[in-house]
Amino acid sequence: MSSKDAPPPLPEPLPVAVADSHTHLDMQSGTVEEALTKAALVGVETVVQVGCDIKGSQWAAETAATYAQVHAAVALHPNEAPRIVHGDPDGWSRQDAREAGGDTALDDALAEIDRLAALEHVKAVGETGLDYFRTGPEGKAAQERSFRAHIEIAKRHGKALVIHDRDAHDDVLRILAEEGAPERTVFHCYSGDADMARVCAERGYYMSFAGNVTFKNAQPLRDALAVAPLDLVLVETDAPFLTPAPYRGRPNAPYLIPVTVRAMAEVKGIGEEALATAIGVNTARAFDY
Repeated sequence: MSSKDAPPPLPEPLPVAVADSHTHLDMQSGTVEEALTKAALVGVETVVQVGCDIKGSQWAAETAATYAQVHAAVALHPNEAPRIVHGDPDGWSRQDAREAGGDTALDDALAEIDRLAALEHVKAVGETGLDYFRTGPEGKAAQERSFRAHIEIAKRHGKALVIHDRDAHDDVLRILAEEGAPERTVFHCYSGDADMARVCAERGYYMSFAGNVTFKNAQPLRDALAVAPLDLVLVETDAPFLTPAPYRGRPNAPYLIPVTVRAMAEVKGIGEEALATAIGVNTARAFDY
């Protein structure tokens, strides 16, 4: 195994327990038990397992039902909606989409997300939103219809809404305003600037920061974190992606949360214990567990 493929070492444990507000255990190597045990060793005692499609959302719900440390979020990722509508080998087949009709296929998928969202151990609907980086203009209508439907599902079930926003800040904020955001709305892997952070703060949206806040070219993220109110800040891995420096490019996992927390505490100008305490309280409030 090359050093680039090797898991980073265990960081020093945090003095206060925190939660990883967004992870994908189903995309990581090793077992769920191994991931949770390793995370607990450094003070990461809770994780939110996030689904991105029907299969992943079902797995998230089943895993949360099995492990007390795991809470589930269920959704169709923004890039999944156009695949379902237009047909894609990685999602619905083109023949399935043609036979069902793209909109009908999306309705069927959303109905399953709705069913899963009603489960007690499912604490959030997400990650949903808009992604203009990987999906071009032809996919915008499907993404928006799916996003609006997820907002309605979250509100009807009283669950948190987890937002995926990539290169789509203005439209995400506009649609949330038009539909009326759920009481608890989380911007996963927050990617806006300080001005957007002020808008989110005014609206009471949580901002969850990932390992990319440690990257050299991420000063706008650090500026956003600096102005984000402490009671609206969360931390996440988005593992196996976005591994924090100095381990960028190596596999990410919930046990690396302390690396990001310490970098965030430096940006906020507070001690790691104070930040970890706030994050623990904020995450429990955001996901109602």
